[in-house]
Order: sequence, then C-alpha cells, then structure tokens
Amino acid sequence: MQSIPVDTTRLGVLRCAVGPEPKIADFESKQVKKDREGNTVYTVAVTVRQDGRRVSVIEIAVSGEPKGVVEGSEVRVTGLEAFAWAMGDRHGISFRAAAITPVLASSATAGKGGGA
Repeated sequence: MQSIPVDTTRLGVLRCAVGPEPKIADFESKQVKKDREGNTVYTVAVTVRQDGRRVSVIEIAVSGEPKGVVEGSEVRVTGLEAFAWAMGDRHGISFRAAAITPVLASSATAGKGGGA
C-alpha cells in the first residue's frame, strides 16, 4: 500500500473531536491493534477546517497513546500520511501519523494580543 504525505500546514486549525481510543483489530474478540514494535495503535478523530470550507472529520491512527490530547483541544499532527484502500466493493482513504500532540494555549495565543 503506497503512502501519500499530507502537508498539514494547508489544513488550517486542527482540533480533537474524539479523544484517543485504542483501535480494535478484531471486533469479535475485541483484540486491540498493535504496531510492529508491539505498541497499541490509537485513533483520534480530528476536525479539519480550511478557510472558506466546511469542517471535515478524519480519523488518524497513531502508535502509542497521545498524551494530553482531549476533545476540543487544538492539536498538531506530525508525519501525516494518507493511504487509499479497497476491500471488495468498499474503498476509502485512511490516515496515519507519527505523532499527535496538543498545542499549548500559551503558544497558540502568543503574539495575538490575548482577549476573547
């Protein structure tokens, strides 16, 4: 499966819509998905809003639990890749990232004059 790098600087503000949840590999046995090193793979739903466009939600898989990422918080996604997939008559795009980290409020508002 070929990966396509995604330029996150063009995606606008990224916010956590649903906090990190372990990705399920087998729904019958409830087995959690692991990466090659044995780390649990988590999914995080992230809202994407480019200027003048509607909000989209994408689910991003990441190895290891993203610490400090909570619903509603602005996040930084590092090493985002997209993968096209097909299974029978179903197809879509999945996303994987090297890391998802919270954007600290102080750095997000620095230089903007504060206020609401």
